[in-house]
Amino acid sequence: MTEILLDVKGVSKRFGGIYANQDVSLQVPRGAIIGLIGPNGSGKSTLFGSICGYHPIDAGSIMYEGHELKHLRTGEIARLGLVRTFQQTHVYDEMDCVKNMLISRPMRKGDIRTLLHEPTAADRERADELLEFVGLASKRDLLAGSLSFGQQKLLEFAMALMNEPDLLLLDEPTAGINPTLINGLIDRLRQANERFGVTLFVIEHNMRVMMNLASQINVLAGGRLIASGPPKEIQNDPRVIEAYLGG
Repeated sequence: MTEILLDVKGVSKRFGGIYANQDVSLQVPRGAIIGLIGPNGSGKSTLFGSICGYHPIDAGSIMYEGHELKHLRTGEIARLGLVRTFQQTHVYDEMDCVKNMLISRPMRKGDIRTLLHEPTAADRERADELLEFVGLASKRDLLAGSLSFGQQKLLEFAMALMNEPDLLLLDEPTAGINPTLINGLIDRLRQANERFGVTLFVIEHNMRVMMNLASQINVLAGGRLIASGPPKEIQNDPRVIEAYLGG
């Protein structure tokens, strides 16, 4: 049987009197690439935020490798091996790319004191390997703030991989990236999944990307899960078509 790495059950989240997510249930199997799509305002980023501990849920359960996440803080969740990237990049503008990588070393085998120690030769080798992997080797000594938005997205992806995640939540990884480079990014996401063994849970507005990348796609609309299935099934689902295009 396929091992379920992330199990979301009946999750609801309100902001004021408005439901951003309502009774959402879905699963992410270990080793898979799973998609999450939906119109703007459907609650996708809110669900990611709930999974990663950025805001408490009002109902439901979020289980990750036997751990209930709803009572944990973001740092505690990250140390379990669950890492997230954002729509807007979270890089350290005044540090060069290598330092951004080194500050992203994993802490789950220790604690905050890990970051106070001098990076090892292995840390530096790993940082250079991942910068090469995302196509930023030539930018290694540049300040992160000097990079284009698309390059910052690639740097953030490399930083996430530097943290050695078991599950990586990617929030619109192709947003802001030159369309001619998107195929290369899709290949890198697949390689991260296959080569590094990272399970991927991806929000993406580019439907071509999602249909070519994910083995299973979940669809949110109005905060509710309205469909879940393989790409071809989702592409032809009347409920999905109506959610995107209207009746």
